[in-house]
Amino acid sequence: MTAPAPIRRIVIVGGGTAGWMAAAALARLIPAGVSVTLVESEEIGTVGVGEATIPPIRNFNALLGLDERDFLSRTQGTIKLGIAFVDWTREGHRYVHPFGEFGFDVEGVKFHQIWRKLHAEGRAREIDAYNVCALAMAAGRYQPPVADPGSILSRMAYAYQFDASLYAKYLRAHAERRGVVRVEGKVAQVPLRAGDGFIEAVVLEGDRRVEGELFLDCTGFRALLIEQALGAGWESWAHWLQCDRAVAVPSASPGPEITPFTRSTAHRAGWQWRIPLQHRVGNGHVYCSADISDDAACETLLANLDGAPLRDPFLLRFEAGRRKRAWHRNCVALGLSSGFLEPLESTSIHLIQSGIHRLMALLPDSGFSPVERDEYNRLTDAQMEQVRDFVILHYHANERQDGDLWRRVREMAIPETLRRKLDLFRGRGRFFRHEDELFAESSWIAVLLGQGVIPAGWDPLADGLDENKLATSFERIHEMFARAARAMPRHEEWLARNAPAGTTA
Repeated sequence: MTAPAPIRRIVIVGGGTAGWMAAAALARLIPAGVSVTLVESEEIGTVGVGEATIPPIRNFNALLGLDERDFLSRTQGTIKLGIAFVDWTREGHRYVHPFGEFGFDVEGVKFHQIWRKLHAEGRAREIDAYNVCALAMAAGRYQPPVADPGSILSRMAYAYQFDASLYAKYLRAHAERRGVVRVEGKVAQVPLRAGDGFIEAVVLEGDRRVEGELFLDCTGFRALLIEQALGAGWESWAHWLQCDRAVAVPSASPGPEITPFTRSTAHRAGWQWRIPLQHRVGNGHVYCSADISDDAACETLLANLDGAPLRDPFLLRFEAGRRKRAWHRNCVALGLSSGFLEPLESTSIHLIQSGIHRLMALLPDSGFSPVERDEYNRLTDAQMEQVRDFVILHYHANERQDGDLWRRVREMAIPETLRRKLDLFRGRGRFFRHEDELFAESSWIAVLLGQGVIPAGWDPLADGLDENKLATSFERIHEMFARAARAMPRHEEWLARNAPAGTTA
C-alpha cells in the first residue's frame, strides 16, 4: 500500500494578525519543499483591536527566532504584567489578575490555602501583596525575570501590549524573507472538488487562480472559506456572553508614564479596555446592544478616555461562539473565522497561536486522515470552552447593582464545567486544571477571589502548620517581593533604554 504524498502547497487566505502569524510559522516548512502562499487584499481592512496578549506569546516569538527588543521597538510594544479590573465585582471595587505565582507553597500545602486561613484570622494581607507582578504593576515598574529559582524575579511572568497592525507587518517581513509568497487580490470564487467537496483553489477577481492542497481561512468574521464555501456550522454562546458590539478608538498618551498592564473597567452595559502602547493608548467599549444604543456606548467610551481621541471611533458587531468544525475537509480556520470570545482576558491572539501550534503538530498529508482532523477539532473545542468559562466567571460572579446586563449574567445558568469549578472552590478553595488548561491555577485564584468568590474553608492540611511561623513568613515574603518591585526601573524608563519605539535593537 502506497502512503499518501506529503502536502506541498499551503494557501492562507487573509492577512492581518492571524494570516501573517500562520505564514511566519509555516515558513519553517519551506526548506522541506512546501510552498506557502498568502492571499490578501489591501482594500479589505482588518479588525486590529486585539493588542494585549498573555505570556505564551513569548513562546511563539521565540519559535520564530524574533529578537524581543527589536519586536517591541517595531510594534510600539510595551510590557504587560497583568490586568487591572475596575468596578467589576461591584462599583468602587478594584482587583488585579497578575501574571506569575502567589507566594510559595509550604510542605505541599498550596499558598492560597494557607493565605485563606491566615486572612480569615486577620493575619495576612490581601493576596496581591504576595505576587511580585502585582506589586510591580502598582508601582509602574518592570524588570525581566531571571531563570535562577533562588531569585524572587523567577516568580515573574509577562506578556506584551502592541499595535496589532504593526505586528502583522513585522511578521509579513519575517515570512517573506523566508520564502512566503504574497498574492494581492480579492477572492471571487472558491471552487470545490466534485468528488469530496474539498477546496481546490481560490479564484481572485480578474480570474487569477491560486491552487493548493491545504487552505487556512484567516478572513475574519466573514469566514469566507470555512463557512461561506464549506458550511462548517456555527455554535452560538450569546446566551452566556451577551455583549455583541464594541466601539474602539485610539487616544493620545496622557503623559510620560506607561503602565505595565491592561485595564478593564466595567460600565452599566459592558466594559472598557485600556491598552497602553509607546505611541498611543488603545481603547474600546464592549457592550450589549440590548442594553445601550451605539451612540450612548460611543459617548461612554469618549467620556472615559484619559487622552484626546486620535480618530473617529469605529464600530464592530460580533457574536460570541465558535465554528462547529475549525478544521473541515482541507480547510483550517484561524482567528475570528474560527470563533470569537471578547478580549476580556486578552486571549484572541493566543487562540490564533495555539491553533497554529496544533496544526503544525498534526499537519496532514494529502490523504487528510480524519484522525488528525478530529484530534485538532477536539483540542480546539476544549480550549475554547476553557477560555469561555474563564470569561463567563468575570460576568457571573458580580455584585453590581446597576444595569440589567449584570443582573441577567449573575442569575443565568452557567456551563456545567464552570459550575463544578465554582462549587469545588467555594467549599475549601480547591482547584484542579484539566486537559492542559490554558490559564494557570494562579490566574483562576486571582479572578475567583477578586470577583468575591471566597471559600467557606480551607484545606485541613493547613491546620497542621505552625500559624505563628506562617504569619511571620508571609510578612517576610511580602517585604521581599515589595523590595524587589521597588528596585525595578520605571516601565517607561526600561522601554526607553532597551526598546525605544521606532528603532531596531
